[in-house]
Amino acid sequence: MSYDYDLFVIGAGSGGVRASRIAAGLGAKVAVAEDLYLGGTCVNVGCVPKKLFVYGSHFAEEFEAAAGFGWTVGETSFDWPTLRDNKTKEIERLNGIYDNMLKNAGVEIIHGRGTIVDAHTVAVGDKQYTAERILVAVGGWPMVPDIAGKEHIISSNEVFYLDEFPKRVIVVGGGYIAVEFAGIFQGYGSETHLLYRGDMFLRGFDDDIREFTASEMRKKGVDLQFNTNVTEIEKQADGSLLVSLTNGSTLEVDAVMYATGRKSKTENLGLENTAVELTAKGSIVVNEDFQTAEPSIYAVGDVIDRMQLTPVALAEGMALARNLYSEKKDHKVDYDFIATAVFCQPNIGTVGYTEAQAKEKYGSVAVYKSEFKHMKHTLSGLNERTFMKLLVDQASDRVVGCHMVGADAGEVVQGLAVAIKAGATKADFDSTIGIHPTAAEEFVTMREPAYIL
Repeated sequence: MSYDYDLFVIGAGSGGVRASRIAAGLGAKVAVAEDLYLGGTCVNVGCVPKKLFVYGSHFAEEFEAAAGFGWTVGETSFDWPTLRDNKTKEIERLNGIYDNMLKNAGVEIIHGRGTIVDAHTVAVGDKQYTAERILVAVGGWPMVPDIAGKEHIISSNEVFYLDEFPKRVIVVGGGYIAVEFAGIFQGYGSETHLLYRGDMFLRGFDDDIREFTASEMRKKGVDLQFNTNVTEIEKQADGSLLVSLTNGSTLEVDAVMYATGRKSKTENLGLENTAVELTAKGSIVVNEDFQTAEPSIYAVGDVIDRMQLTPVALAEGMALARNLYSEKKDHKVDYDFIATAVFCQPNIGTVGYTEAQAKEKYGSVAVYKSEFKHMKHTLSGLNERTFMKLLVDQASDRVVGCHMVGADAGEVVQGLAVAIKAGATKADFDSTIGIHPTAAEEFVTMREPAYIL
């Protein structure tokens, strides 16, 4: 049978763009349909604008720290429209780059929402396109609970485009986005409350990291309220929001941001017209080759909910395209020892297993810890501290976990992740001569374990 395309991709986010470009480069005829913006969540309402906001939120603290180094900083002020609009210009520039990348690779861009008609047909508007294979890479979407006053809630989709910056804000949630935005709001001068329904935020991270981060955020002025949730939001006559909490108290704020998770964007996609299966959470079920129960349909990225990280979606899209269209068919994505960072203040960088996971997997584990004041803060006058942790499998001496809270933790751990992925042992760390004076050298000078599990 003859098809319009070899591969039709629904969604031009990280995974979809990477798969499209690689497939086209390998000779496939490819089209990609996108109804929102090129680059997906990461470029438009995720990693990129968030990191730009994080950079800016550090300046108030830097102005304060400058005095200890002899600088006199005059009166300062923050102008939200300048940041917001400069950010938007940068995102629009990146949208153009993605457009050029796809076109230069020979990929046809179709603007509109792609819906699946059958195993080999996609409709966009009133047109239908046939393809030998269909790739679903539509990503995820923020979840907002059905509570009284939900119409007043903003999510990570809206927060980058606010007309006014809130002087008082509640962030609800306990994951990456919630913790990062609590630091962003606080850094720009908002009175910031972070509410989380559980005992401690950042579930899935090492417990020492979670507790240390909570302590540092409190020191910086963020009001952390655990085991707390919102029951109702009421708009007042002056435009403020009166927020009722499960503990019986209320908070009056200017904005309420929910970052309580994201769900796969599979609604109204036409999957019911195929044999594609979904999990209870609505994510697409795929095998190790990213193939669904419908043999001609594949899925990658946040929509399959394996690890909701941009580099993971990129790796999945690349592996899929190469397996489908290159001579070599054994490309796999290894999900072990994937490094990640939380750009809160201070940053978190982590790779490998948590202490609890390492104990369960390896049995006997040596735990190395170090907590100290960064050299910068011996003069800055700031009370920020740094924490580092290594987990070592006793049987093999392999470093199986590396965790850090501190300035530039993501940058530090990215380098160490290469060594840990390659199987570096504690002896390798010990024999490595550090760069002095840096905080990172602490990772190669921790000689004695704090304890052995």
